Amino acid sequence: MLSIGLTGAIGSGKSTVARIFETLGIPVYYADNVAKRLMQENLQLVDRITNIFGIGAYNNGLLNRKYISDIVFSDEAKLKELNAIVHPATLTDAELWISAQTSPYIIKEAALLFESGSNQMLDYIIGVQANTELSIQRVIQRDHVTEQDVLSRMQKQMDAKEKLSKCDFIIINDETKTLIPQVLELHEKFLGIAAADF
Repeated sequence: MLSIGLTGAIGSGKSTVARIFETLGIPVYYADNVAKRLMQENLQLVDRITNIFGIGAYNNGLLNRKYISDIVFSDEAKLKELNAIVHPATLTDAELWISAQTSPYIIKEAALLFESGSNQMLDYIIGVQANTELSIQRVIQRDHVTEQDVLSRMQKQMDAKEKLSKCDFIIINDETKTLIPQVLELHEKFLGIAAADF
């Protein structure tokens, strides 16, 4: 079974592309969503996050995402500390999930695919590309944040051009090309590769 990574800069539309693959019957592992769930449910992670960020990290047992985000997006050391404990837990969870799948290929959608090192466990990587202005507008609308908030997050991520240069395939998601035909083309390609490998 092929393991395909799906990544891109914040606001590039990774999740939209992932949902198209899902409609084609391909299982998708949403690493960022799983990370949030593990930060809530994994008691070892909860303890370590509380030790790093203090009791304000959780409100009545619920992860205080705004509190943590405000800290990590202004403190590089805290961000690295958080990633150092969350990434390994997510990688372990992803490996278990992938081993349970039976489709010709799977998609692992993650913003920090290269940063976390999980790209090394994948056969191919798809990068989703969108221009910066459009990406910023998408995040503002989605997360109800300011442009400055989005720019701050972007600065904490790998440069979009550098990220895309590491990808095997690129999907353009800037409203100049239709998404579905691009996804279908890759879908057929991956099915062909998976069949040949089998």
